Amino acid sequence: MNNNQFINRFLALHYVFPVPLNKLQALLEFDPKLAELEEISPHLLSKLCKISLERSIKLQKMFREFVETPMLQMYEKHSITPILFSDPNYPKSLLDLYDPPTVIYVKGRLELLANSKKIAFIGSREATNYSAESIKAILPPLINEEYVIISGLAKGADTFAHQITMSLGGSTIAVLGTGLFHVYPKQNLKLANEMEKNQLLLTEYPPYITPQKWNFPMRNRIISGLSKGVVITEATKKSGTVSTMEHALENGKEIFAIPGSIHSPLSIGPHLLILEGAKPVWNGHQILEELNK
Repeated sequence: MNNNQFINRFLALHYVFPVPLNKLQALLEFDPKLAELEEISPHLLSKLCKISLERSIKLQKMFREFVETPMLQMYEKHSITPILFSDPNYPKSLLDLYDPPTVIYVKGRLELLANSKKIAFIGSREATNYSAESIKAILPPLINEEYVIISGLAKGADTFAHQITMSLGGSTIAVLGTGLFHVYPKQNLKLANEMEKNQLLLTEYPPYITPQKWNFPMRNRIISGLSKGVVITEATKKSGTVSTMEHALENGKEIFAIPGSIHSPLSIGPHLLILEGAKPVWNGHQILEELNK
């Protein structure tokens, strides 16, 4: 089996079984080239992948259907580049995660992945103009130092981060919680279309995957995994932004929080993080100083 055949088999498996790498570890130890996947017993496959017998039978059936499909050509038609965990272009920082993405699917400027200087900006979907003005004030020194700005293409703070970065001539990566055929929220479709031409869209999900609420917390670990640090703009106490911060802390990332008004519920999240040790920031030079230590 040559390398292209292995890549095709691997992409076919991920298309029908899109799970993180840790859930494929036992299977890959048993069958590193996936050469026996059609032939092994459903009972053994069930045990190796820790799934039900019914699901393993269905998985094998779907794999047999897709394994003859030229997967790379299929993705190329849509300008999508799949990057396996073993590919030299795969970001090594993601392999430090407990559950690294098995494959990442990207669209746009692939060279942005190779830039080791990345920082995430995140916050509430209900973020106010205060987030926009804060991001606009903080970004210039980071962009001057060629940092790539990471966010999640959600409405609110994420949208501000992507749009303001582009308006300042910087580079930005959007990490999606869906497949590339199903941009979410739909109101950001125009932004996504612009980014795939001049920036980068990235997801761990095959293109057909639609928005599912449990996929977005999974996306957050990739946002923090790609980044040297994470900046939070505005968030309530129980914001989903907190899950990104938890991933960042688990992986030893620098945490920065923008202080806000004591009268705003959206300042509670950043203020609580500051109490827990996040560094308060109000300009980009402070962030650079911490990251360069």
